[in-house]
Amino acid sequence: MRLGLFSDIHGNRIALEAVLDDMPPVDGLVCAGDVVGYNPWPAECVTAVRDRSIPTVQGNHDRAVAAGSAPGFNAMARAGVDYARGALGGDAIAWLDELPERRTVAEGRVAVVHGHPDNPDHYTRPREFAGDLIGSAADRLGVDDGDLDALVLGHTHVQHHGVFPEGVVVNPGSVGQPRDSDPRAAYAVLDVDERTVDERRVEYDTEAVAAAVADAGLPERIGSRLAEGR
Repeated sequence: MRLGLFSDIHGNRIALEAVLDDMPPVDGLVCAGDVVGYNPWPAECVTAVRDRSIPTVQGNHDRAVAAGSAPGFNAMARAGVDYARGALGGDAIAWLDELPERRTVAEGRVAVVHGHPDNPDHYTRPREFAGDLIGSAADRLGVDDGDLDALVLGHTHVQHHGVFPEGVVVNPGSVGQPRDSDPRAAYAVLDVDERTVDERRVEYDTEAVAAAVADAGLPERIGSRLAEGR
């Protein structure tokens, strides 16, 4: 079974379209959260994920938009939340609100969270990747850790994966706002049976996104940082 993994779209329609166009043949898609925030196409990104019935977990920006509150967010992040709340209809906001913090896919073989199995807001950096994260996910989900082959997470916007005796831990990186000095949209393909990961990147028009950010009246830095992969 092959799964296309992505995360942290952050309202970047152009990057999401590039990822979906570049995606090789897979048996299913999975989103590790933060469909909205920052960029000016929250409604289009929600629609793209919903129309494809992509299993998704709730990211911190998804939660903030649903709740109408963004404690601890910087000015850019708050601006993205406010913009998304104005752009989304009630049905889309309700969908964001109902997203689970954690879930399984692939017949229970793959766990999906946003930040960390124990804390959705924790930034699980590459140095923290370890097999015991799969055990933590199993505990939180109430399943046997031997049933899980992989854990998918996002939140850091940094593409990385590790293979351990317990299974694979993978962050596919960010579709809409990479922060690993590579401006290309990030995603990954997980082979659940082989426990292998293909980390993938695809170029998209960051200048067009920056222009749309400016036209929407969002902070200029949201768009300019995309070309830097920051």
